[in-house]
Amino acid sequence: MAGYDKQSDRIGTLLIILNGICLLLSAIFAGKEFTYRTLYPSILLPIVIRILEKIYPNMQSLMGDQFLDMLGFLFLYALGASLLFMNNASSGGLDVITKIMNKYFHMELGTAMSVCGMAVAIPSIFIYDVKTGLLSILGTYCQGIVLDHFLFGFSIKKKVCVVSNHIEEIRDYVINVMHSGATFYEATGAFDYHQYKELNIIVNRQEYVTLINLIDKVDPDAFVSVYNVSEIMSHTWGRKGGSQNASGK
Repeated sequence: MAGYDKQSDRIGTLLIILNGICLLLSAIFAGKEFTYRTLYPSILLPIVIRILEKIYPNMQSLMGDQFLDMLGFLFLYALGASLLFMNNASSGGLDVITKIMNKYFHMELGTAMSVCGMAVAIPSIFIYDVKTGLLSILGTYCQGIVLDHFLFGFSIKKKVCVVSNHIEEIRDYVINVMHSGATFYEATGAFDYHQYKELNIIVNRQEYVTLINLIDKVDPDAFVSVYNVSEIMSHTWGRKGGSQNASGK
């Protein structure tokens, strides 16, 4: 048990040192607010880990299977990380590097997390057995996907672009019945140079179904293109105050 305690102390000390380095990088590159909000979780995490090691000194696999353990960790960690990132914070460590990559290289947080994780997971093949190394690589890759899902999956909206001979009727329904915003764009057909209006609407998933049913009823021949929108940024356009519902719901 004494050997175990010494090993735990070394891991805990190393974790604190690495967190300190990452916090310094955060202060330089990620901004004061992010660093301030990351400070508390990064200090608390090693303490909680040390307490749990004392309470469960011989903790074994909960599932009795490495793959199932990886899945459980993956979802719990991605959920926690997404909650912190949504509040402009992190738990320290590689999450700080993830934030820096997101800020300066404009990578999605999930992609940045996978890249950072791969840098650690790939060498594990040469340190542990091949199975553990491959599971680490797979888990790191999937963790980024799950993180992006938690960050954006529940807030994804639809941008619906409509060209129709009944465009005013559709516009009236969007404004007066759905109480949403919309934008008209003047467009020109490349084949015959015909001038027409394209109506753009951003809606959530429930409104999308209602809108598509309305378009299909009013004009089955309407040309409709649909895009996923994961993020909308606007501080001035509200639902009724601007030409487009850019503030989200």
